[in-house]
Amino acid sequence: MTANFSRAPAPHGAALPARAPGSRLAPIACAIACALLPAVPALAAGDANAASERTLRDVVVTAVHDHSPVQVVADPKQPRQPIPASDAADYLKTIPGFSAIRSGGSNSDPVLRGQFGSRLPLLTNGTLLLGACPGRMDAPSSYISPETFDQLTVIKGPQTVLWGPGASAGVVRFDRERPDFQEPGVRFSASLLGASAGRNDQTVDLEAGNTQMYVRATANHSHGQDYRDGNGRRVPSAWDKWNADVALGLTPDADTLLELSAGAGDGEARYGGRGMDGTQFRRDSWGLRLEKTRLTPWLAKLEAQLYSNRADHVMDNFTLRTFAPGGSMSMPMASNVKRDTSGARVAATLQWQQDWQLVAGLDAMRSPHEKRSGTPSQPYAGKPWQRDAKFENLGAFAELAWQAQADTRWVGGLRLDRAQAWRYPVASGMGGMGGGMGAATGADHRTRPAMPSGFVRWEHTLSPQGASVYAGLGHVQRFPDYWELISPGNSAANAGNAFATLRPEKTTQLDLGAQWKGQGWQLWTSAYLGMVRDYILFDYAGKGSAVRNVDARTAGLELGGSQRLGTAWTMQGTLAYAWGRNSTDDRPLPQMPPLEARLGLEYAQGPWSAGALWRLVAAQHRYAKGQGNVVGRDLGASAGFGVLSLHAGYRLNERLRLTAGVDNLLDKNYAEHLNLAGNAGFGYPGGVRINEPGRTLWLRADVKF
Repeated sequence: MTANFSRAPAPHGAALPARAPGSRLAPIACAIACALLPAVPALAAGDANAASERTLRDVVVTAVHDHSPVQVVADPKQPRQPIPASDAADYLKTIPGFSAIRSGGSNSDPVLRGQFGSRLPLLTNGTLLLGACPGRMDAPSSYISPETFDQLTVIKGPQTVLWGPGASAGVVRFDRERPDFQEPGVRFSASLLGASAGRNDQTVDLEAGNTQMYVRATANHSHGQDYRDGNGRRVPSAWDKWNADVALGLTPDADTLLELSAGAGDGEARYGGRGMDGTQFRRDSWGLRLEKTRLTPWLAKLEAQLYSNRADHVMDNFTLRTFAPGGSMSMPMASNVKRDTSGARVAATLQWQQDWQLVAGLDAMRSPHEKRSGTPSQPYAGKPWQRDAKFENLGAFAELAWQAQADTRWVGGLRLDRAQAWRYPVASGMGGMGGGMGAATGADHRTRPAMPSGFVRWEHTLSPQGASVYAGLGHVQRFPDYWELISPGNSAANAGNAFATLRPEKTTQLDLGAQWKGQGWQLWTSAYLGMVRDYILFDYAGKGSAVRNVDARTAGLELGGSQRLGTAWTMQGTLAYAWGRNSTDDRPLPQMPPLEARLGLEYAQGPWSAGALWRLVAAQHRYAKGQGNVVGRDLGASAGFGVLSLHAGYRLNERLRLTAGVDNLLDKNYAEHLNLAGNAGFGYPGGVRINEPGRTLWLRADVKF
């Protein structure tokens, strides 16, 4: 639902309404769901050949294991525990090595192995959407509704060059698969979720097509009120959002795909950890892609893609809270920021011999940023947009795979990027957002003509079959992003000019891993050791921030395993640890998550399933108080905790499944180490972390036809 409400400001502690009578757009997800319900019986009769593909699985995801060397593949449509918020960050937390920086009930910022931001690009169907808020209130993850996608892929570390620049921590991809219709038919899937704190979600996915074309529509709506922590205290955290996407594909033959897609979304969120709330998260997207396979004996595939993603975000300190003067805001204020990210990508897959495969291509990205602001008496909507920054990148890449022997594979890649950034001086007033835009001068333009990145990886299958090992060495040069060049207090020319002096980050990392599989059991592990030259670090003093380069070292590991206990029971566990050192200052690297373990026990017999999850997090005593990133800073040591959760499910038939659960069964009061401090406007004292939800009951229904 959109966030432009024609209502009085919400009183302190009030929850968001479930519906918005003054919204510009109707709750699209709910409308589609209601319109499609009468058609469900007819859908069951269509496309009988796909029946086996539309059967629900009896799985509640509590942890995700490595799928192949350096890669994790998961199904985001499966129920998860704890129930995630409507954004991508909470979904990623079920993967060992991931954590999130919480600022409210939704729209957290994902962190992999202690690394964050543009070190970890998030792609949707191969496209990039960048948030607009200078403080990442609308992080890219906040615009992604994972359940509307078919596959989640995570590539750990600098072990690919195919998906854009600067991916030193890894790459996260949410993809929708191409519908495959062998005969005319219709497919439908939907889910409903209800939970404590007024949580209610609706998701629908409709496909229709034949051998020549298809149409696919996905939509979702998610709503949550302020939750209560384990002590019963209300945490400002309510949200309401929707997304809707449609794709039209032409498939004249099995080797050709031409797809046109478009989408939109909006929402709002209260943030207990920020001085403002998000009252609009407007997304508008379109894309065009072409895929052609088996063109010649040596040209296996050709891909071309164009896209445009716009984030139009509004934040203020009076709509979803009672205004209270404090900090740098002495009056009610609103800020409207907009970022248009457009790009193109072309890639060719060449396979001149069975043992060799080369993927080579080009990609380009352009991302201007604009802003304006206002007050209740002088609304921002009547003011002109002003451009304050623009970023561009042009990259060339090539990735080669060689099956040297039946049990040995080598993979390597090289990438060159030309990055540019502009800043545009603006007149003073309202934080520089009330005047006209000035032209960029030579001092306000940065370019880096050729930044190299690359990797080489060895993969080996051990005898007997079922075991494998890998080792990869990668290097990435990452150009500073908008939040590092424009947002810091020392970025301006008269305040240190970090825009001109901040150097690109250079990461060299060794990744190691192994997998073992046997009859009813599996074990996997991945580890890394990295050196970062010119790591981009934020220093905080009072309300201000400054950014600089330091040298750093990183290391860590993830491991996990599972063991079947008879025919119905499975035991599983995972462990993740991340370590970092600021070599320049000789102190810990900030924003590193503590040691975390997950222990699970699952039961599945006939239509019934059940399970328990015990999440254990150690205390974190390695911190760098006052240092961090653009979103969060280290607040000091944090206590360890353990949280127990239960779930159960029943499959009524192959098409309908019910699952229920209790997260935080013992109503534990706790806070994560990575956390924004609670905002004083909500009564939080300085430096106090936001607590996680207390006991949460949930019930979910899934249907597929």
